[in-house]
Amino acid sequence: MRKIKMMRTAAALALAVGTMTTLTATQAQAASSHGCQSGYVCMYPGAGWNNDHPTHTFYTYGAHNLSNMYGTYRIFNNQTGGATMRTCTGYNGTGCQGYLPAGWYIDKDMTPINSITLQP
Repeated sequence: MRKIKMMRTAAALALAVGTMTTLTATQAQAASSHGCQSGYVCMYPGAGWNNDHPTHTFYTYGAHNLSNMYGTYRIFNNQTGGATMRTCTGYNGTGCQGYLPAGWYIDKDMTPINSITLQP
């Protein structure tokens, strides 16, 4: 009888630990998408995900100047809390256009773009 109780307790503990591990793995997967961490804006060369390897990542709010970016890039806004991203033809966040909402991506010709902005 005592042995059966111990086996039940061990089985329940193993199930609980397995469930916690599964939740943690699921949360980690949800935090990153296509190699872009949660809270970031990521850029990939070409009109694809570049094997889930972004070449540019941005985290902080404000303007980010760009250089030597030509042709099409996929821009993925993986920010949270409704934060948006804009592309701008001028440096330091001037001449901005459109808003890319959180969770969305766009394939954009970056040749005329000189900066991006991230805002809450």
